[in-house]
Amino acid sequence: MELAKIETFAKLNPADMSGPDLMVANLLASAAEGDKAACFDLGVIFSTGSHGVAADMIEAHKWFNLAASRGHEEAAWCRADVADEMTAREIAEAQRRARAWLSAGARRAA
Repeated sequence: MELAKIETFAKLNPADMSGPDLMVANLLASAAEGDKAACFDLGVIFSTGSHGVAADMIEAHKWFNLAASRGHEEAAWCRADVADEMTAREIAEAQRRARAWLSAGARRAA
């Protein structure tokens, strides 16, 4: 049933696969495979609001956190910079989203 909803939505609102949408989609796919550089790049995109994505510090923190947890050194610094602009609740939400992303990946792998 969910797949039918997604396919219907895609037909009604097709993504622009010629530019930023394709790049973000590729980064998400790479991040799902554990690519720390892709996670870092997603953090940059969300923190700056670039490539057609609205700025979202919670998502930026999530992606920097995931990149840092995979060993990306610069991501830890960027996560700290983003956290300086966030409330404790926003940081907690970002951490919750990062854990959810990791657990979803573990379920897909199993």
